[in-house]
Amino acid sequence: MTTKKAVKRPGWVSFVGSGPGDPDLLTVRAVDLIRSADVVVTEIPGHEALVRSLLTDDAGIDLVDGSFGEDGTPLTTAARAKVVVREAKAGRRVVRLVAGDPFVNASGPEEAQAVVKAGIGFEVVPGVSSATAVPAYAGIPVTSKDHREFGVVSAVDPKVDWKANAHHDTLVVLNAGDRLDVVSRELIDAGRAPETPVAVTHAGTTTGQETLVSTLAEVVRDAKAARIASPVVTVVGEVVDLRSTLSWFETKPLFGWRVLVPRTKEQAGSLSARLRGFGAVPEEVPTISVEPPRNPQQMDKAIRGLVEGRYEWIAFTSVNAVKAVREKFEDYGLDARAFSGLKIAAVGDKTAEAIAAWGLVADLVPSGEQSARGLLEDWPPYDDVLDPINRVFLPRADIATENLVAGLVDLGWEVDDVTAYRTVRAAPPAAPVREAIKTGKFDAVVFTSSSTVRNLVGIAGKPHTSTIIAVIGPATAKTAEEHGLRVDVLAPNPSVEELVDALADFGSARRAELLEAGLPVTRPSEKRATTRRKATS
Repeated sequence: MTTKKAVKRPGWVSFVGSGPGDPDLLTVRAVDLIRSADVVVTEIPGHEALVRSLLTDDAGIDLVDGSFGEDGTPLTTAARAKVVVREAKAGRRVVRLVAGDPFVNASGPEEAQAVVKAGIGFEVVPGVSSATAVPAYAGIPVTSKDHREFGVVSAVDPKVDWKANAHHDTLVVLNAGDRLDVVSRELIDAGRAPETPVAVTHAGTTTGQETLVSTLAEVVRDAKAARIASPVVTVVGEVVDLRSTLSWFETKPLFGWRVLVPRTKEQAGSLSARLRGFGAVPEEVPTISVEPPRNPQQMDKAIRGLVEGRYEWIAFTSVNAVKAVREKFEDYGLDARAFSGLKIAAVGDKTAEAIAAWGLVADLVPSGEQSARGLLEDWPPYDDVLDPINRVFLPRADIATENLVAGLVDLGWEVDDVTAYRTVRAAPPAAPVREAIKTGKFDAVVFTSSSTVRNLVGIAGKPHTSTIIAVIGPATAKTAEEHGLRVDVLAPNPSVEELVDALADFGSARRAELLEAGLPVTRPSEKRATTRRKATS
């Protein structure tokens, strides 16, 4: 009897453009390929963080640094191509992550040829090119109705024909950086007017973006004075003048603000995403850790009572409470059908969404304030004719207040107040973060509950007086003031979306005040205020 020899699965290479820097500019196809890859060969330092941000579990994906070899020396295009071919020959799905677009001023074509020569299949996933994206983020269109054509060159290409490129209405110069003097001199010598507008953008499409506007004759001096560092994208042409009216990214209300979010990454998802939408750089610092109750028997008894029909209502006062009950259901092999005949209350929209994700619909969500008080305002009194059972199951945190229980009792209900989870203070953040909090390196901090105030101050100290304090509601504001913090921003309604929107409104008003006074637009961390601003809503 003979055994068949295993056939080695051929590898595959995907040349994927990572875009100019903003991770939100990745294509859907790029994200899918990165998540399904066996190995990702990176190109620039920011690629590792980009890949890890896309993975929920990166245990099965290897990251290979394609910028440096094992001896620490920079890899040439040919050497990097050998790395890609080696990984693919091992039968692996390789993503070669290329800055910008793989086939626009990149080494993609040369590496792809090496892959073809090795008999390996490949594909190209275009990325947003920095040649067009960075000017767009700087508020500069590369064409307009009066300037209809543009060219793209690389300043480090020794074969650039500056005389031939000088005639373009708009010229986008990549990799100018330390060669701005060469660019300006060559274009002026080729006949371009010394007063031609020039824009130099550093770290384009990221929240570190800076744009300098000058002229061909003055750009070298101005860039040196402003300390504009590489990487930069340079635009030469009359279209630069449109930036004064079309700048949209660097004028976002929270652009470049470093905002402290005292929540875990899981909790801070929508809040951080909304902050990024306004141009901020959110930094999550966990202040609490959610743990099981010390006495799980109480929760076990309540779940059995729920299944046996002991309750008329179950009231969820947080997403964590929904999660705790759901985990208990899974332990018992139960599903949402056990809620049949049970009325469900949710303290707010987010909690109702967590319930809906379980396949359930909340019967009661506050019509006004989304809080325990708002829930009580809408809660019906017990009616011994209409309500067959007079008991409410209330799974919640160990530190929850007693107001809801007392209010339900006043309405005639009996309440099983059950500790479903404990919130304990998290470990202190790293020393650099604690130092940044105390010395005003954060521009703002957003508090979403009283416990986040108490715990942040407890593990890291009070934020500096220059830091803008934004809170989700009156109770959180009171706690902040009790800890010596003066509240600048109060959300009109207790939701994280309205909290971020209120902070953005504050940022817009602050920016307008600075511009009206003829002052440069600075972040709060760049100017140490001696007194805190008055609260706004």
